[in-house]
Amino acid sequence: MKIIVSSCLLGNNCKYDGTNNKQEDLLSLSKRYELIPVCPEVMGGLSIPRLPAEIINGKVINLANEDVSAFYQLGASKVLQIALENECQIAILKSNSPSCGYGTIYDGTFCHHLINGNGITSELLFKNGVVILNEKNYHEKL
Repeated sequence: MKIIVSSCLLGNNCKYDGTNNKQEDLLSLSKRYELIPVCPEVMGGLSIPRLPAEIINGKVINLANEDVSAFYQLGASKVLQIALENECQIAILKSNSPSCGYGTIYDGTFCHHLINGNGITSELLFKNGVVILNEKNYHEKL
């Protein structure tokens, strides 16, 4: 089985600040599954590093108050295409992210407050039948 995984969780330095969110135990899944790393933000054309962004009133706005929604939507579309081409039924995505968060995302104040909601990519994948997990709960499901 092939699984979409946020590239930052696999140790790739694609996070907004140029670092990663590597999860050592997540790497061990590669013994049982084919992991397909994706970073929707980079795939959508954003640079590394880049300004942090959060969803505000349905739009992705960065810290300079620029609407970067189009980059997030393009990246989400590319990830969906990869998921469909590879028949991925599961994605393990970075929690709370404006791209990958599922169930909770940051509230748009850039103060690390969480609200109920989904990132652009996780929402698109979910609407297309992909089960969304994150680095905190994938152990329970796989």
